[in-house]
Amino acid sequence: MHCSVLISGGGIGGMAAALAAAQASCRVRLFEKAPAFSDVGAGIQLGPNATRVLHGLGLTSALKHAAAVPDTLTIRSSDTGSTLGTLRLGADMLARYGAPYYTVHRADLHALLLKALPRDGVAVKLSCTLQSVTQTLASVRVQTNTGQLIDGDVLVAADGLWSPLRAQLLGDGPPRLTGHLAYRALVLQGSLPPYLRSANITAWMGRNMHVVIYPVRAGQALNIVVIVHGKVSGDQASWNHSAHAADLKTHLLGCHGDLRELLEHTDSSAWRLWTLHDRLLMQGAHQHAQGRVALLGDAAHPMRPYLAQGACMAIEDAEALGHVLKNCPPQSVASALQRYAQARWQRNARVQARALRNGEIFHADGPVRWGRDTAMKLLGGKLLDLPWLYGYRQTL
Repeated sequence: MHCSVLISGGGIGGMAAALAAAQASCRVRLFEKAPAFSDVGAGIQLGPNATRVLHGLGLTSALKHAAAVPDTLTIRSSDTGSTLGTLRLGADMLARYGAPYYTVHRADLHALLLKALPRDGVAVKLSCTLQSVTQTLASVRVQTNTGQLIDGDVLVAADGLWSPLRAQLLGDGPPRLTGHLAYRALVLQGSLPPYLRSANITAWMGRNMHVVIYPVRAGQALNIVVIVHGKVSGDQASWNHSAHAADLKTHLLGCHGDLRELLEHTDSSAWRLWTLHDRLLMQGAHQHAQGRVALLGDAAHPMRPYLAQGACMAIEDAEALGHVLKNCPPQSVASALQRYAQARWQRNARVQARALRNGEIFHADGPVRWGRDTAMKLLGGKLLDLPWLYGYRQTL
């Protein structure tokens, strides 16, 4: 008898989990609070550790057509414009790790995952939030925002940073403010002068800020992310706030002309502002699974964006979940989810920690900044390449 899997949240992690569970012969019902899937969000960097999983889920051809394939990641000083270091991507990354390094628009990846879901194996329900869960040794029962009760064998909480299911299971309070703001914009390359267009990734490092620029939508658009230290009033934890370009310019006073010129060519209405939150590093397997409930992606391990691995870790989680649920009888779900939790929590804690450290390095000032720039110029790609991250393969 195949498992009945309930998934709360239809983002990248939830969709990947639905596809992985369906391919493991589970019956899947996915619940998403939004009334429709829309073309929102920004860019995602997909390292070989994530593209390898997506290829295994059958998205090789579709992803190749939707993504951009940058040849290099270049680090530049936001003050002087000088190149601090370069990591070869493209063919070099494929040769080293057996999978490509892609940059893709979040909505494009989401659409590919949604299209790949088998219609006879996955049911998707919109405008539905799973608000609470009770479980026994034999099943889980969830209650929706309309009061409906739904039973299943497994519940996957992929409902994001503000997960109500996590709040019920772990009771560890809300996410914490990081003190960092992310300004994001998407610019059509055709609207830019040729000298401002790019097929590669560029990261500008400065004092208490950094900027990352890379192509998405098969190279047709540039994704721009500016992260600065600061705070705003009110609830900014959504994509609904249009940040004023004037505020961003204030943060970037003194930056190199190449960077400021790109921002000048970005329509002020394109900017969105996000107040960044995270949680303490994962401390144990109990934060990934309890009984018949598994937490996945940001619901389990939100992380700062300084390693470009938030979506990648959710995709890795989905693969691991599919592995443990394959041929798993309903009575063995709890032990299967413990294997999932034990396989994932230390990996995710390590990535969280590295992302936190990267943020300190990216935004450094004084002697630390000088040491960073000197080391980058001497070692370049050797500092930027991370075999433990990009070469990872699940062992379940």
